[in-house]
Amino acid sequence: MELLADRGVPEVGRRSIAEALAVIDLLDERIAPLERELAPLARADRRVCLLDTIPGIGSLLGLTIATEIDAVARFQSPRKLIGYARLAPRVKQSGQRSRSGELSKAGSRTRRWAAVEAAQSAWRASNPWQASNSDVKARTGKANPAKAAVARKLLIACWHVRSRDEPFKPSRPRTDLVPASSRRFLAADGPHAN
Repeated sequence: MELLADRGVPEVGRRSIAEALAVIDLLDERIAPLERELAPLARADRRVCLLDTIPGIGSLLGLTIATEIDAVARFQSPRKLIGYARLAPRVKQSGQRSRSGELSKAGSRTRRWAAVEAAQSAWRASNPWQASNSDVKARTGKANPAKAAVARKLLIACWHVRSRDEPFKPSRPRTDLVPASSRRFLAADGPHAN
C-alpha cells in the first residue's frame, strides 16, 4: 500500500485495492482445506501424475481433466477430444467455400474451462506453446483466440500422454522447414538438383 501511495494512487483507489486483497485472502482461506483434501487424491492417481507433466497443468487441473476425459479410448483421436471440449471452431460451408467461425457450444463446458485455464501460462518463455501463443496473438490482435489455440494444443498433449501412458515430452522445433513460397530452395533440393 505504501508503494501505491508513493506512486500517487489516490486514497479511494488504495482502499479499493485493499478490499479486493482482503477478499482474495478470504477465498484462499476457504480453498486451502479443499486443496489439502484433494492433493493426496491427485498424487495417488496415475492419470493425474502423467497430466501433471504437461506445462500449465497442475494437480488440481489434472484431477479435473482426468475426470473429464475418464477413459481416453472414448475419443478416437485428439480432434474428437477437442470437439467435445467445445474448442473446435464451427465450420460454415457453402459450395466450394469454407469458413471457420466461433467456437462450438457442443460438449463439456468444464473440460473447455480446464484446458483454457491451463493455457494461461502460455506467455512464459519456458512454455512449449509460447511461440504459437505469440503468433496467434500477433495475427488476430486478441488474446482469446491465442488461448483457445493453446488450449487445443494442450488437449492434444493430454490425449497423447493418456493414450501412450507416458509423460509429456515437448517436440523439438523443426529447423529443416523451407517456406513453401521459396521455389529456389525447392528446386535446388528436387530430383533434378546437381
